[in-house]
Amino acid sequence: MNVTQTLDTKGLSCPMPIVKTKKAMDTLASGDILEVLATDKGAVNDLSAWSKSSGHKLLEHKEEDGVFKFYIQKG
Repeated sequence: MNVTQTLDTKGLSCPMPIVKTKKAMDTLASGDILEVLATDKGAVNDLSAWSKSSGHKLLEHKEEDGVFKFYIQKG
């Protein structure tokens, strides 16, 4: 996967991971991939739902050592 940008939202709680993700996505071109790192468990549902409702594609999400990693492709 060719990640265009990584956004670190570790330590932030809802709604900040979504707010920062939206701002980062606004700077990317269609087809670019944003990697989001988060520690807030709520981010799993929030980012999945936000990606869908915003017209972006959640390519993958996984957890590694308490850090949730999301790969979102801009629509």
